[in-house]
Amino acid sequence: MEETVTCPYCGEPTDITVDEEGSARQEYIEDCWVCCRPITVVILGDEKGDRRLTIHRGDG
Repeated sequence: MEETVTCPYCGEPTDITVDEEGSARQEYIEDCWVCCRPITVVILGDEKGDRRLTIHRGDG
């Protein structure tokens, strides 16, 4: 599944791929396709199978 997020560095929208079959907690780094800086992607799932995606700068 793809999600569009806003890069925390340059403010440009960027698409990331979310692994829906992965574990309830996932954390990984994706580079912004515009400015190439690292974005930390965190996905948290609950017991119902709902997932919440958050991003933040990967440099701190």
